[in-house]
Amino acid sequence: MDIKEKIRSAPDSPGTYIFKDKNSKIIYIGKAASIRKRLKGHFAKNASSKQAQLIENIKDVEYILTPDESTALLLEAALIGRYKPRYNISLKDDKSYPRLKLTVNEEYPRLFITRKLKDDGALYFGPYTNSKLLRKAVDFMRRVFQLRTCQRMPKKECLDFHIGQCIGPCIDKGKKGQYLKIVQELKLFLEGKQKELLEYFSRQMKEFSDKKDYESAARIRDRIKALSLIAPTDKTQKTPVILKEGPLPIQPSQQIESLRQILGLPRPPHIIEAFDVSNTSGKEAVGSAVCFKDGKPYINRYRHFKIKTVNVIDDYSMMREIVARRYKGLISSGEELPDLVIIDGGKGHLVAAKSQIRAMKLIDIPVISIAKNPDKIYLSEKKEPVLIGKFEGLLVLVQRIRDEAHRFAIDYHRRLRRKKLKASELDDIKGIGPKRKAELIKYFGSLDEIKTADIEDLKKAEFISEKEAKAIYNHFRV
Repeated sequence: MDIKEKIRSAPDSPGTYIFKDKNSKIIYIGKAASIRKRLKGHFAKNASSKQAQLIENIKDVEYILTPDESTALLLEAALIGRYKPRYNISLKDDKSYPRLKLTVNEEYPRLFITRKLKDDGALYFGPYTNSKLLRKAVDFMRRVFQLRTCQRMPKKECLDFHIGQCIGPCIDKGKKGQYLKIVQELKLFLEGKQKELLEYFSRQMKEFSDKKDYESAARIRDRIKALSLIAPTDKTQKTPVILKEGPLPIQPSQQIESLRQILGLPRPPHIIEAFDVSNTSGKEAVGSAVCFKDGKPYINRYRHFKIKTVNVIDDYSMMREIVARRYKGLISSGEELPDLVIIDGGKGHLVAAKSQIRAMKLIDIPVISIAKNPDKIYLSEKKEPVLIGKFEGLLVLVQRIRDEAHRFAIDYHRRLRRKKLKASELDDIKGIGPKRKAELIKYFGSLDEIKTADIEDLKKAEFISEKEAKAIYNHFRV
């Protein structure tokens, strides 16, 4: 296939592309929101003399697909730094481009955007040619690599810890080894070594699974899912390398039959739903309902709930509310009702949920709960939990469904907390109203980027005057 045919068959997707010469040497690396359109642009008429020279030397093209252009930006910079292609413009000494700074010179390193290069022992990555895309990429990395963002270590945990974006070394010094391991993982990622990182995570997940630590294995699996989206492509397949979800020992059909026998159900539970509530000191309280069909997630039936009728810390009342709203909705829409309901919690949560379900005349739906530390299953008919070997298939299935309900509730709760935080921390800036506040968040991508921006960065937003830029800058530094 010649170069023009390869370009015509290139995907209309974001990613990084690599041009090679007749000796298979890399001569240019670029990124694009659409690889196909960008490649066609290179071969358009009226090219400059330098562009014409590049085109003349291109004999092959490869590409790496990414989920969006922001991750393509990171990969482009890493590959340029590694291969130093002849036709890429050197930005090494240009101070106007942003970089990423990983402060390995600190006891607990941080990652942030900077335009200042210092000989301070920190690691610098870049430069990057698009600051807006870079901010989006930083948001992604903070979700996967839970490092602190505080300039000074606080004496107690902050919101980042509660929303799962920092592992909290400020309150648990025993986590230092784990924290530094995350720093090394992030360094591999920024160096463009995603494939090596994915292989490392796969080994780590297997070790947890072999030890029957399925909760830790599931956390690693989620990180693999996020990172595998930007793993290098196979040269012949031309699609991202996606690692499989295993090796968690899940055999749904056998586990469902075990569940039927132990609970005394008339038939295997074809559809199972699970509920959880999440709140921080009663604030931004939410609930979740997840659905599994034949032992597998049935995402189309997942639902979030904002708690509307409970204004105090009362998990039982919150559970009753979301159960009532869920089954009122299913009944009115005529959707199939579940064969089993699982509640995340102990005996009290179970009683609350079951009483609400029975009040709705749904007397045929069995309800159980699963409590933590240690995990044990409660039936409403029995005072004591069901005694099952801790790692038998039945408990693993129930744990998996319960954990999914918990994850789904926590994710929604975190999003609401972030949204509220973004709004509240800008409320006290004189002259910045609701419209300007929304524009700021949209332009910079996150509150952290607004906090760390200097006056010149703030003024680049066309809707911000110099006076407003100074007010914002001073607000976060007083």
